Amino acid sequence: MKPKKIAKIIIGVIVFFTLPSLLFFGYVYLKYDEDLPIGTKGEQAEQMATKMLSALDYEAYKNTNYIEWTFKNRHHYQWKKNEETCTVHWEDYKVDLNLKDASKSKTYIHNFEVQGEQAAELITKATDYFNNDSFWLVAPYKVFDSGTERSVVTLENGKLGLLVTYTSGGTTPGDSYLWILDDKGKPTSFKMWVSILPIKGLEATWKDWTTTESGAQLPTFHKLMILGLQITDIKGKN
Repeated sequence: MKPKKIAKIIIGVIVFFTLPSLLFFGYVYLKYDEDLPIGTKGEQAEQMATKMLSALDYEAYKNTNYIEWTFKNRHHYQWKKNEETCTVHWEDYKVDLNLKDASKSKTYIHNFEVQGEQAAELITKATDYFNNDSFWLVAPYKVFDSGTERSVVTLENGKLGLLVTYTSGGTTPGDSYLWILDDKGKPTSFKMWVSILPIKGLEATWKDWTTTESGAQLPTFHKLMILGLQITDIKGKN
């Protein structure tokens, strides 16, 4: 077979597989991409945030010192909130993560401790996993975290939403989330303006809640467009 013909076949295959993806991305981008709304800071925003915490029984969550969960059947967590530590499992790896001082973390492969550069890489990966996956579990309780800014946004239906921006902390500071609340102040969804997503303003549900033994209310599932983010094996104890 001639080189020119081989090149044409390769190009044809690439176009065949990439063109539908590009068209789909373009459709989704045009349909869903939104500019970050401009909110109004002040007492009303603080009251909305407080009402949301009250609707979720923040005191019960605050007194929950141990949380266990599995994210998307891939990452497993045993989080001791009061000790600021979390054991993170995925594939053949385990990291005993010290959330206050990463240098005190310990890493394992097949239950054998590893150190050096490989340990540092695993600690970084476990920290990124924890920051992302725990946010999908406890994000509503973080609206008053250090470095957050709260403001009120008028939604298309005339109701009010709570815009929370994280100016520091976590893996991707600068991300913003627009919380959509029901009449009691409980979250039903949020829209995201985050650095890891090329499309801004995508909406994910916050509807499927469970109440742990400690009384904390935590989500079990999020729907993001056609994707589902499942959270299982949830336990919460004082």
